[in-house]
Amino acid sequence: MAHGYDTMMNPSIEGLLDDVGSKFRLVTLSAMRSREITSYVGQLSRGMGASIPPQVASTASKPLSIAFEEIAADKIVAIEVDPEAEAETAPDYAGA
Repeated sequence: MAHGYDTMMNPSIEGLLDDVGSKFRLVTLSAMRSREITSYVGQLSRGMGASIPPQVASTASKPLSIAFEEIAADKIVAIEVDPEAEAETAPDYAGA
């Protein structure tokens, strides 16, 4: 369902910050998702489909605008990663 987002002013940055929590997280999340969308569009011409397609119906042509719309629709969410837990589960290659 299209929400009528026509520019980068919609959805508003303030609303996205409420959803995500911080500017850094918003920039990181939207940049990562924008790269995934760009990769998906590039794979379409080669007949491959390994990347995840856009999760919202959008009239926007820019991957970053589509990523913002996905964040506003709660289709893409940031997850917290505990670095200490990651370090404990990571294999130790130093002893190999």
